[in-house]
Amino acid sequence: MSQHRDGFTSSFGVLVATLGSAVGLGNIWKFPYITGSNGGASFLLVYLLATLIVALPVMIAEIMLGRASRANAVTAFEMLAPKAQRFWSVIGYMGLVAAVLILAFYTGVAGWVFAYIFKSLSGSIHSTDPATAKAAFGALVADPMQVLFWQWLVLASTGLIIMLGVSKGIEAVAKKLMPILFLLLILLCIRSLTLPGAMEGVKFLFAPDFSKITAQVLLTAVGLAFFKLSIGMGTMLTYGSYFHSEQNIPLTATRVMLADLSVSLLAGLAIFPAVFAFGFEPAAGPSLVFMTIPAVFASMPFGNLFMALCFVLAAIAATGAILSILEVPVAMMSERLQFSRKKATAISVATVALFGIPATLSSSLTADWTLFGLNPFDLFDYISSNILLPLGGILICLFVGWVYGLPQLQQQLSNDGQLKNALLVKLLFILVRYITPLLIFIIMLKGLNLL
Repeated sequence: MSQHRDGFTSSFGVLVATLGSAVGLGNIWKFPYITGSNGGASFLLVYLLATLIVALPVMIAEIMLGRASRANAVTAFEMLAPKAQRFWSVIGYMGLVAAVLILAFYTGVAGWVFAYIFKSLSGSIHSTDPATAKAAFGALVADPMQVLFWQWLVLASTGLIIMLGVSKGIEAVAKKLMPILFLLLILLCIRSLTLPGAMEGVKFLFAPDFSKITAQVLLTAVGLAFFKLSIGMGTMLTYGSYFHSEQNIPLTATRVMLADLSVSLLAGLAIFPAVFAFGFEPAAGPSLVFMTIPAVFASMPFGNLFMALCFVLAAIAATGAILSILEVPVAMMSERLQFSRKKATAISVATVALFGIPATLSSSLTADWTLFGLNPFDLFDYISSNILLPLGGILICLFVGWVYGLPQLQQQLSNDGQLKNALLVKLLFILVRYITPLLIFIIMLKGLNLL
């Protein structure tokens, strides 16, 4: 299988493609509104710990399993597990379900971003008034035909890139888009921090109130860490299968994690100063970014142009993440069912579009379709981020720690002894064998009110 598989062509290509998966709307859209809804700095501190102790070890393990097998997320476990334990492939199938659910609502949000690029240029959202910004966003998400059009446009464009393959599609696009993303985000931060009253937003982001830390906050932080780093859904495993054999996996994963964290902090510095400067509500929810970014640029020269560039930034971030998640079902169908890449992509896009209809219309036609008090958008988000991704992380840790074993882990992460990192590998093994899965399990039970 590995002889006929496409792959990344360089270490830089590996880094930017993996970073493109991690740095998505989770940083620019989800991180700010979840941080705002969960107490600001106190949540940020919990998120940092969740990333270091929980998410990073799982990320390294998942990438390692991908490179060791050179296969998709289901076949990888079938290849690496003993013959009597092929049931571990359920991890791959869980990742497939999580990927579809995430794409169902995530591509809808990406559609909002694409729509706001054109709204920025037209001047229709050029206002610092919270009521005007809220009304403009509400009008967009309440229009069924408009939101579906933008979602399907996102799916069509990313589907075309996926059809080009790993090196000519995913890697080539990531190399061009990631540097642009960082430059635009820094520009947005500079503008936001110069607004009157901006320091209140900085305090909100960096002055913690520990009384706001609850079990639900802990679960939300772990779920966000997994969501943002694309862990537990087969994405990092699939990308790891395209890594070349000389790639330093622990170093690459750590660089991706630090870069992802940097983007999250930059996004927070771009959003929260504007939130307080213009009197927005930090706990405004999913609409937060779409209300604050127009306000940041409304009062400056060429504001419409800079606003459009900012939403281009968000679109770039969304594209990289969607490509990585969409690659999970495409790789599975291509390898397990022997479908052509075009056919596998077309089926994947159609499936996501189908599940995306109820999620995308959750502010209009399907608003009353509730289960456990959640509309389709929130339900897909909750099931994937708070259940499937953490559970996938637990199972990956158990597989690596108790089935795959330390000798194989050392062989893979040291690149057959070329890297002198035995102490680091042993520490990682202890984490994934004992500490990380136990922490995730306890946090899950507490957050779901089962403990």
